[in-house]
Amino acid sequence: QVRLVESGGGLVQPGGSLRLSCAASGRISSIYKMAWYREAPGKQRELVASITSSSNTNYADSVKGRFTISGTNAKNTVYLQMNSLKPDDTAVYYCNADMSITYGSRRNYWGQGTQVTVSS
Repeated sequence: QVRLVESGGGLVQPGGSLRLSCAASGRISSIYKMAWYREAPGKQRELVASITSSSNTNYADSVKGRFTISGTNAKNTVYLQMNSLKPDDTAVYYCNADMSITYGSRRNYWGQGTQVTVSS
């Protein structure tokens, strides 16, 4: 089966930076879109940023100008560069893949999540 493995989370002070990584592996046929979501305690999971196979990007208003999503050509690995971090950015960040596997149909896959804590 396919796997999404995330890394890069941690504790950072306000104004600091972190880079999250998500690596997709397994029986991947096509990746149509990769995205980062986040979920803070007691809050709904929300879309942070997304990138298509053609590298078109989209961002939540709350992170525009501060976060940058990027990836390899095939989007097997995607990154989320987070700058000027704020305490409100504290959440578990999840990688999501809109992809198809070999001999399979298109569907969504989720990573395990990585904790980002922004605090003094």
